Amino acid sequence: MPLGFASAILAALVMIMKFEPTLLTDPASFGTGLLTSNPGTGPLYLLTQKIFDLMTEYVLISVPLFIFMAALLERSGIAKQMYDSLDFWLSRARGGVAIVTSIMAVLMAAMSGIIGGEVVLLGLIALPQMLRLGYNQNLAIGTICASGSLGTMIPPSIVLIIYGLITETSIKALFTGAFIPGFMLASFIMIYIIVRTQLDPSQAPLPEPREGDPEGGEKLLMFGGFVSVVATGIMAVLIAWTAFLTVMGRNDPSVEGFEAPLVGMTSDLPWLIGIAVIALAFIFLVAGRQRTASGWEHGKGLVPPLLVIGIVLGSIYGGVTGITEAAGMGAVAVFLIAVFRGEASVDLLWVSMMRTLRSTGTIIWVTIGAATLAGAYTLAGGPTYIAQLIIGADMPSMLVILTMMVILLFMGAFMDWVGIVLLIIPVFLPIVKRLPIDEIGFIGTLSPQHVAVWFGVLFCMNMQVSFLSPPFGPAAFYLKSVAPAHISLTDIFRGFLPFIGVQLVALAVLLIWPTIVTLLL
Repeated sequence: MPLGFASAILAALVMIMKFEPTLLTDPASFGTGLLTSNPGTGPLYLLTQKIFDLMTEYVLISVPLFIFMAALLERSGIAKQMYDSLDFWLSRARGGVAIVTSIMAVLMAAMSGIIGGEVVLLGLIALPQMLRLGYNQNLAIGTICASGSLGTMIPPSIVLIIYGLITETSIKALFTGAFIPGFMLASFIMIYIIVRTQLDPSQAPLPEPREGDPEGGEKLLMFGGFVSVVATGIMAVLIAWTAFLTVMGRNDPSVEGFEAPLVGMTSDLPWLIGIAVIALAFIFLVAGRQRTASGWEHGKGLVPPLLVIGIVLGSIYGGVTGITEAAGMGAVAVFLIAVFRGEASVDLLWVSMMRTLRSTGTIIWVTIGAATLAGAYTLAGGPTYIAQLIIGADMPSMLVILTMMVILLFMGAFMDWVGIVLLIIPVFLPIVKRLPIDEIGFIGTLSPQHVAVWFGVLFCMNMQVSFLSPPFGPAAFYLKSVAPAHISLTDIFRGFLPFIGVQLVALAVLLIWPTIVTLLL
């Protein structure tokens, strides 16, 4: 909140110096200048109208809903049971607990799109486990913070929502464009963990076998049985959804204004039924009922997270609801799961709502302050000046974009992402849109209508780095709040460094191959 007020005060000074500097030298002249003489008109009116328009955007309601969902997940036992299920399947692999942590972070990111809560939760659940098993401290710290920050990239990311609001870019398109890069970054983190632990096994000692644990092919068959049960359930839901669309006439291409759903056309039925039949055949003919039942018992902790992800992302991409409604449905789903598990209580709701109120209040005040400063900066002609300065430098297009990336990386180390998206993106995006489209990237050519989406995903990847960047990387302070006393901030930042390199590799992929963002668009 202090950042929001500081931004607003700075905005007031910019407006006064540009439009009514006499207020600084002669405060008694208030009411006689361009800024104050005609309330409801002039630059001050334009500024307040900009803030009002931003604060009344309907999709902004999704922010507290996603935060509330994350708070419920953090304080219920859903996340712990998910971790236990993943740990059962992967803990006997080299570096398995670190990989489990990364997969859990991906699932949590796909549920709520919140960053801080993920790092704290992983620090509480995964860090003690990895340290107890003798994992290298730097590996454990870096895995938790790098994976816990994936909520920046993986839909439904709040960073993408705010970027879409500010730049008037389709949030659904941003979510779709970020899907592959987000999971690409997650896979890079897991590959790094695997390579590092294979090259130096002492970094991740194998845990002692637990009594009664299945081995080799037995565990594989159990896992196959569990996956087959989940696949059968998903196919049954999708078949029922297709039948509903058919009865209601909502998948008829002849209807005016028809937009094909991701899944739900009658042409989808053969492969939906085929997958269901294959899954059932595996259960009864290969795995067997007993193995499948045992696999379900150990894997059922993954079902609630997958259900929430299906509700949130499925309702968006299935054309059922918009972003805001999907966030509301996800929050209700998490609460109902907590009720079903017997974990719902007045205290759970109260603590979750208080955290939501504090987090949302911080975001809103920072947004108001940064929007005020950005508006004042725009009215003062700042973006035009910077744009002319960059374009006038006559640099190659990729050098312009690389310069922007360096600026964003530097500012991300010292400034909150909300302030950056409100202050810098309105300056940078128009410049990027004016660059020759065939000079952006080295592999493939972007379509002009996808430039804003690509730059939004690029910005989010950049902010992913900022969450780990010293000296003010937020992830370090989130983890420090729950880490053992012997782990210092210096230790945490030291553990980050290799993972920052992994993030920079992912950023380079987006710069070299920009059309990766458009593969699903």
